[in-house]
Amino acid sequence: MTDDRIPTGLIVEGQLRRLSGESIPAYVVNRGAYAAGLIVVKINTIEEGCMVLVQQRDLDGELGWMSALGGENTVVESEADAYIARAIDRDPDLWVIEVEDRQRRNPFEGKVFKV
Repeated sequence: MTDDRIPTGLIVEGQLRRLSGESIPAYVVNRGAYAAGLIVVKINTIEEGCMVLVQQRDLDGELGWMSALGGENTVVESEADAYIARAIDRDPDLWVIEVEDRQRRNPFEGKVFKV
């Protein structure tokens, strides 16, 4: 059985380049497994706090996103960072990307699953 998915590292590199072109600050906080690491996105809204989105697969195997903390609400940055540190402890292959965006946009494709 072959896996024809695009490597996570390549997806991240492409999105970072796109964000740079749009003058949206984005940083790799943790570099995960190039071929298949999952992605965690910390969206820092600057004034209102942070959102943390975790990459998930639905029952059909399609990638999407789930809010890790507080639904669509934001949390203080220290709470978001503590969650991310625990997630990396559990899975060091995670890619963690921090984006500064006052409009709370997820820079990656896929729907956000409602909890």
